[in-house]
Amino acid sequence: MLDVCLLGTGGMMPMPGRFLTALALRLNGRMMLIDCGEGTQVTMKMLGWGFKTIDAICFTHFHADHISGLPGLLLTIGNSGRTEPLCLVGPQGLPYIVEGLRRIAPELPFPITYMELNRETEQPLHIGEFELSFCPADHMVRCFAYRVDVRRRGKFDPKKAEALGLPRPFWGKLQKEGAVEYEGRWYTPDLVLGAERPGIAVAYCTDSRPVERLSAFAADVQLFICEGMYGEEEKKAKAREYKHMLFSEAAHLAKAANAQALWLTHFSPSLHEPEAYLQNAADIFPNTELGEERKCTTLYFPQEG
Repeated sequence: MLDVCLLGTGGMMPMPGRFLTALALRLNGRMMLIDCGEGTQVTMKMLGWGFKTIDAICFTHFHADHISGLPGLLLTIGNSGRTEPLCLVGPQGLPYIVEGLRRIAPELPFPITYMELNRETEQPLHIGEFELSFCPADHMVRCFAYRVDVRRRGKFDPKKAEALGLPRPFWGKLQKEGAVEYEGRWYTPDLVLGAERPGIAVAYCTDSRPVERLSAFAADVQLFICEGMYGEEEKKAKAREYKHMLFSEAAHLAKAANAQALWLTHFSPSLHEPEAYLQNAADIFPNTELGEERKCTTLYFPQEG
């Protein structure tokens, strides 16, 4: 199962009761963050998931409302006792940006590694059990949407193991350790497992116009978390000018993606009552909910059969 929690739902500037953009994902006790706006460590403290097990922080882009919370969070992670490397993921130029921010957090008890993304990179990244894919968004600066998949291997097939002549005592070891050697031959899980079973998938997109590639990227996810900068239809011209989305545009993306659910986030400071415009999205994609600080859900592997 995968725990998903919106840490902050604000865009541009923090508001009373609304932190800036950040998302936390937790899988088997390990965590990944996407974006780290101002106030991230405060809302994480309120959530109570801790800081030591954050293995990666991914950035959609380098506007301040998505990364300004990083220096303080790095210090807090250091104070939690972490010594293992922390992976930072983002567009090209990531080390330059982070090194500038780290001038106020120069001493950390753990090393930082960088994964810089570019449009030519097609293979997903693997961070622990998280499979991380990315897709170029359509914003005023280089920006990426992210997709997190949790894969699920096929079932162990005893008939395949028997056909290989592999003794029973090796079966459990093969499933748990990934490969075993017997009588000079190596056996790998693909020799004894059935087809891969449906996994868990979440997509996250902020700061973008609703371009077609985003719906293809988010195809069939269980949860699509997407920006709804403006709720009012009359702000479409402004959304186009500043490369953002309306509630209704995010809903059209979710519908085209065949997502199971949509959470709206990254609200404009001028959007004081997003609930007043929820119907603009729900009329298009009924399973739409408004994001809010520390809104959480747990996603499970689809039931077989």
